[in-house]
Amino acid sequence: MQYIGKLFLIVALLFVAESAVSQPPARKREQAKREKKAASGFANVQLTERAKSQFPTTLIPQEVDWKRDVYRSLDLEKESNASLYYPIEPLAGRMNLFTYLFHHIINGNITAYSYNLDGYEQFTDDNIVKPMDILENYRIYFEEKNGEIIVGKSDVPSAEVLSYYIKESHFYDQRTGTYSKRVTAICPVLHRSGEFSYEVTKYPMFWLNYNDIEQLLKQHTVMTSSLNNVTSMTFDDYFKKGCYSGDIYKTTNTRNLALAQYCKDSIEVKKEQKKIEKQLGDFHTNLWNTKTIAEIQQDSIDAAAKALKDSIEGVEPEKVEKKGTSIWKRVVGKFRKDSGTKTEKKSKEKKVGKKEKKSKSSGSSSGAARISVRRTRR
Repeated sequence: MQYIGKLFLIVALLFVAESAVSQPPARKREQAKREKKAASGFANVQLTERAKSQFPTTLIPQEVDWKRDVYRSLDLEKESNASLYYPIEPLAGRMNLFTYLFHHIINGNITAYSYNLDGYEQFTDDNIVKPMDILENYRIYFEEKNGEIIVGKSDVPSAEVLSYYIKESHFYDQRTGTYSKRVTAICPVLHRSGEFSYEVTKYPMFWLNYNDIEQLLKQHTVMTSSLNNVTSMTFDDYFKKGCYSGDIYKTTNTRNLALAQYCKDSIEVKKEQKKIEKQLGDFHTNLWNTKTIAEIQQDSIDAAAKALKDSIEGVEPEKVEKKGTSIWKRVVGKFRKDSGTKTEKKSKEKKVGKKEKKSKSSGSSSGAARISVRRTRR
């Protein structure tokens, strides 16, 4: 029996050795590549059909009653956007957004599209950018071995990608009666100084269709709090929940112009940004409001007048500080009018009271004169 057991062990070892030797060279090379990428932290993730069904892509309905597209610039040096920038190099399984997207582009999992002069995205075949063109255009060092592009961790220009351009769509879906906001395109912007000057120039690198990267963004988590390091969410949740902050620099409009092209200076740009933000907020707030604009304005004035009266009760209207806004003037005027009416009413009541008192006193004195009796001596 002992002899038979040794025989079976030898046969099993021979079978394993034969299978290892008979493994095709191409398969061995692919396995070595996967192991190398896994060790570097940039494994070529291919989503299966089952994974795609578990992480479906959320699309904007084709037919909506209202939609407005705005373009924002996200400054990664702001605290609210820091989760997209750090860590600059992969650290303990964590990596920033650009590093994550860049390696998926190089591996062929994501399609990049060129950034045209007008700044608008076009997700068509004639605008596709090849990974090799990205490396050469932005002077990114790489190695090519056995037809594979290899970029080292320190060679990825994630430290120079200090901002993003995003396209944000606001829309009202009449089928569900809901107002939604969704990011539809992302463009990393490279900030690089010149060789002979310290002036920084921005280079928008390429556009990415959010529908193409959504499933991959659901696979990677990012830390969102410096106070609680356990707090995290996926890149997809980060964008869908609107955790970022950015200034509007362009909208989809009939003239196809950015804000800087039709505003005279930076002050007007700021005013236009606030105007657009207010328009978006007003549409969302008043979506189910049946009152007219005049009624809404009057309600605001009445509420402000009541708050003003409560705050300065007992103070003379002449001592109320004058403000520059028209609403404040209307509120103060309304307050003065009401106070003046009350004052007039009180003065009239005082006058009437004095007259009545005077008439009573005079009446009583005259009555006493009539009923007085002269006393005579006896």
